[in-house]
Amino acid sequence: MFYTVAMADSFLDHIPSHEQQRLRRMMSPEAYERLREKVKGPEDLEKEMDGNALMAELKFALETDPEIQQLLKERVATDISKQGIEAMLDGTSVDAALKIQLEQGRFSIGIASHPATHTDQLVVMPEGNVQESIPLMSTVSDRYVRQFIIGNL
Repeated sequence: MFYTVAMADSFLDHIPSHEQQRLRRMMSPEAYERLREKVKGPEDLEKEMDGNALMAELKFALETDPEIQQLLKERVATDISKQGIEAMLDGTSVDAALKIQLEQGRFSIGIASHPATHTDQLVVMPEGNVQESIPLMSTVSDRYVRQFIIGNL
């Protein structure tokens, strides 16, 4: 009695040729190198986790302590009047009515994800339209977070 043993076919043999070519390109050394550039190292992950922890702490304080909310709002309003909206806000187009509200200090402050970078940072939300939030410049946001952490807020 003779048994024939069939060689196991590669999974690539069972998919269409255009998919085979796409997969081969994905497995190329160039594609692998591009993928490696996207991967974060342990130091980068640690920094990101520390930043997220600080933002979570500030968000909790803003939601639970009205004093901190008011102090931060006053700081942002003062800095907007001194430095101007363009130097403080990351939103490139702020309409006139919204600009007047922000200059008069009629806004609340919160933390939300930046639309472009998808990282959490401080945002201003005009009164009456809480759905619209304008992110502060990342450097400004980081400065306020550091001030909160060291207790200088």
